[in-house]
Amino acid sequence: MPAKALVNPAHGPGSTCIAFSRDGLRVYTGGADTLVRIWDTQLGEDQEPPVAMEASEEVTTISAGLDCWVSGSKDSDVRRYEHAKPNLQGLVANAAGVPIRCVTIDPKGKRVAVTSDEPIVKVVSLDDITQTIKLEGHSKAVRKATWHPSGALLTTCGADGKIIVWDLSGAEAKQEKVIEGVLPTVADAEAPEFAYDCSAVWHTSGQYFFVATRTHEIATISTTDWSKSSTLSDDACTGDITALALSNNGVYLAAASKSGIFIWATQNRRMLFRYQGAIHAPITQMAFSPAKNMLAWTDAAGDLTRWLDPIPSSSPDPVKPSIGSGSVTISTKRKGTPTLFDDDNVDNARPTTDKPVTTEDLDGDLGIDLDNDDWILDDLGDGMDDDGEAKRLAAEGGIREMVSVTKAQPPFQPGSTPMEKKKRYLAYNMIGVIEVTDQDTHHIVNVEFHDRSTRKSYHFTDHFRYDLASLGERGALYACQPEAEHTAHIIYKPYGTWASQSEWTYEMPKGTRVLGIAAGGPPPSKSLREKSDVDIGGQGNVVVATSDGELVFLTGSGIERACLSLPGDFVTMVAGSEWVFVVTRDGSTTMDGSQNLTGRLIKFDDFCILQKDALPVPKRHTLQWVGITEEGAPAIYDSSGVLHIMPRFRIPLSATWVRTLDTNKLERREGKDESYWPVGVAGDAFMCLILKGRQEYPGFPRPLIQELPIRLPFKRTDPKEGPLEEHFARESILLDILRDGLGDELTTDDIAARELALDKELIQLIQQACKTDRLARALDLTRLLHLTPSFDMAIKVAGFYHLIGLQEKMEALKAEREVEDRLENLRERRRGLVDDFAPVPAMRLPTVGESSRPKAFQDFRPPPALHRPGLERATPVVDARTQDSQMTDDSTMYSGSFADGTQENDFSYGSPGGKRKRLLEDEPTRSNSSDADLGAKRRALGEPASKPAVPQARSNPFARKPGADNNGRNPFARGADARQSVHKSESFFTKVDAAEAEKGKRPAQSKPKPKEKKDAGKQTTLFGLLPPQPADKKAASRSKKKAGSPTDDSQEFAASKHNGVQPESQTDTVMDETQESGDTQIDEPSPVAPETETQETTVMEAEDPESPIEWPPSPEPQKRTVEVTG
Repeated sequence: MPAKALVNPAHGPGSTCIAFSRDGLRVYTGGADTLVRIWDTQLGEDQEPPVAMEASEEVTTISAGLDCWVSGSKDSDVRRYEHAKPNLQGLVANAAGVPIRCVTIDPKGKRVAVTSDEPIVKVVSLDDITQTIKLEGHSKAVRKATWHPSGALLTTCGADGKIIVWDLSGAEAKQEKVIEGVLPTVADAEAPEFAYDCSAVWHTSGQYFFVATRTHEIATISTTDWSKSSTLSDDACTGDITALALSNNGVYLAAASKSGIFIWATQNRRMLFRYQGAIHAPITQMAFSPAKNMLAWTDAAGDLTRWLDPIPSSSPDPVKPSIGSGSVTISTKRKGTPTLFDDDNVDNARPTTDKPVTTEDLDGDLGIDLDNDDWILDDLGDGMDDDGEAKRLAAEGGIREMVSVTKAQPPFQPGSTPMEKKKRYLAYNMIGVIEVTDQDTHHIVNVEFHDRSTRKSYHFTDHFRYDLASLGERGALYACQPEAEHTAHIIYKPYGTWASQSEWTYEMPKGTRVLGIAAGGPPPSKSLREKSDVDIGGQGNVVVATSDGELVFLTGSGIERACLSLPGDFVTMVAGSEWVFVVTRDGSTTMDGSQNLTGRLIKFDDFCILQKDALPVPKRHTLQWVGITEEGAPAIYDSSGVLHIMPRFRIPLSATWVRTLDTNKLERREGKDESYWPVGVAGDAFMCLILKGRQEYPGFPRPLIQELPIRLPFKRTDPKEGPLEEHFARESILLDILRDGLGDELTTDDIAARELALDKELIQLIQQACKTDRLARALDLTRLLHLTPSFDMAIKVAGFYHLIGLQEKMEALKAEREVEDRLENLRERRRGLVDDFAPVPAMRLPTVGESSRPKAFQDFRPPPALHRPGLERATPVVDARTQDSQMTDDSTMYSGSFADGTQENDFSYGSPGGKRKRLLEDEPTRSNSSDADLGAKRRALGEPASKPAVPQARSNPFARKPGADNNGRNPFARGADARQSVHKSESFFTKVDAAEAEKGKRPAQSKPKPKEKKDAGKQTTLFGLLPPQPADKKAASRSKKKAGSPTDDSQEFAASKHNGVQPESQTDTVMDETQESGDTQIDEPSPVAPETETQETTVMEAEDPESPIEWPPSPEPQKRTVEVTG
């Protein structure tokens, strides 16, 4: 909002004061130049105001009445002047040599309260100055005094930190209430803080007043119990509150601090407007005009500034009286509304004007339950009503929770404190401390580290007034807010680096504010005090949260990596070596007091969410600290005094918060009034600073870090078993963190030592359980053992107590543990988690030259018809003479299933008698076999299409494996005789069929294929055999058949062929397969008995079909004669 302001140099540098006349036409200002100037609010900057010059020392206070105005100065005199004129009318009071600090005239203009450096307050009548009331209750100087809107109460604020409420309604004054612990204590009257306006600003309703607290907040003190009912604060308003001012109708409250001027709505306690102009000096006093939309103030530089139209025209007017503020002007208590025909109640309902105003009347006039701390005053009707229906229900006696509003926790920086006595902490963690000292014109930043052997402490002069800082493992990060002409920016200062110009600055856009920062990175492998290039871990990572809802990721060298959007209001964050933990408010607070905070663990490498979970902050409590443990786990601490840790944070989206420490149950806290300010968590120790009494932040000099032992809040009180169980659970949490970070490693020496120590404790618990005859507990404890040798100890314990049944169960558990490798299982589980969250490959369309086969979930065509040969109609058995044509048709039908050319498995099938038959695709002489099928078969066997090649020396992948008939892979196994497209040789199968089934001899093929040449090397059978030799070699081959299996003979043949020698010895099976290929036919029947053949077939089927074939050495070639037909 553009600020339209009129600035006049009114006085010299120093403390100044201001007051409006009751009609709002004049502004009185006084300053260190001993002058009081009277400004016309109708004129602009070019005016020469009248001057009152009677004071001999600095003018410290001014107050305006109905027909006069008074001033006080350090010369101890209180002077009275004519209204709107510098004409002195006389002295009102004198402070006997001490400075006057405040004068204020009551709302009726009859009395004036005078405060000074004396602890006594004087109330003087303006009509008769001899009528004076002295109020004694303060122990030091009284800085300010203010009147209740009714004039019956007076509040005084002293340098001793007390707020005293005086009741002046009777003839004698009495103390109504003494409020302590709200105002800061200022002992030095010459300190700049002493001149700040600490007045208790009464609301126009008279039911509460506002006051600036020592914690740099604006507190609301209710008259119901004189306690703090609420506070007004905003993350933009930082530093000391130097002045407060209330609008004429009580709708707006203006506050001045070093960060600017802010205007709140008193109804919902929200900050609405901010002065956009520059503030060159601390504001000492400010006031709203009672007649127009204007806010005026004076500062330590002596200037008068008039902000015209601070409230936009779209908002309610700050001058027009409202319902809530006008209630104090009603002279009588409101009566009940008369009925339509009840004439007797008309006079009672009509208000009169002669009844005096009392505070009880005010309560009734408001018509609101003022006992509720979350009261709502309808000052504007429905102008600023966020929940009009809820407020209406509350006014009618409805549910009070409907209007209960939980104040949202503002953003904060972990380890940061507000400015007190010109000093503050910007960061305080396990790495070091950043202290800031305010020198008025600049800041001095001092950085100190706990481990000075690793990092070197330093300090520098800060002209940008950095208000945010973060100490990381690799560097320190600072941020400042926009002010005047310069924009917000961050600066990163690495601790030590081998390169020059490592420090860099990151500027923010105009109007953007920095809400939070975090510096992370891996711990250094060596000292960073000296420049070295040995450590290549980089300079860490930087994360910045802005008011634009952005989360900016940068590297330690200033490279922008990512800019994420925050899903809600930013609260705080902390960075580790691998991730950043960000806390946001996803939505609004709840009516029952919950902050509704959510934490997200975002990885630095891919900016993905590793964990996301709601923070376990109790209702009506706030988050006070977030950090990381020494093992790298996120940790939080809330205002209820409970510490939570997330141990299994490396398991994506599965971790939970573990309640690790409740400081309210510590033994050292019994009988003490103390709290704890977290610093970090190291192992099983909670590192913190101990605060005494009501202290909220650590002060100066810097206190020492204390170690509190972490104890899980278990409820078991057994003196022997309770501590052991708690220690086992606590150590298991640490072991889980260490195991999750192992990766592919099985274990480490540290983990093994911790597991052994835990097993010893478990043995003690097992012994106690066996001693007390709790066998189920002992068995459960045995399951928790880590190491296998520990089971032997548990078994010995059970045996010692003669628990045979328990001992057997323990032995069974040991046997299970020995079978499975516990460490291997844990590693496989970690690998499985990585595989579960592996990136999903992107969808890729087929390019030119790729297969057009549709992918899963992308093909919307009807599914293809399935071909199931096993479900087809069976073919009846026919005579052997008609088998050739039948087999030819079946081969044609089955060729589509077998001729894919993509299978290397053996799909041979057996005959009804259990004999091995040949593959359908290995019949080159079949009339329906095309050249393309033969070429595909040759390519499958590794032969070129044009020139036959010698078979490889390795095992034949197409060789039939023993026992392959029953492996379930051949869909055509054990088919009917009519469906077996094979040719039986007259030399072998005829005798077999004669022995098993009396069948006729099968005629030879009508069109055999011509005999191949010996030197061609052409494969004609499944085993790559050449045509058989003449018939005179039969006898030698048959005699050799009994010594070896048919597979061995085939292997010998393949080996001899590979060596370039024509084999001379073949078995009947080889000849049968040769005949099957169509190269030759054997006329002479085979002399081999059926029993021998069946025995050989059984041996072949018993062999493992998956085992490789061992080929024996080739025998000496023997001559035999084979007759070839056709």
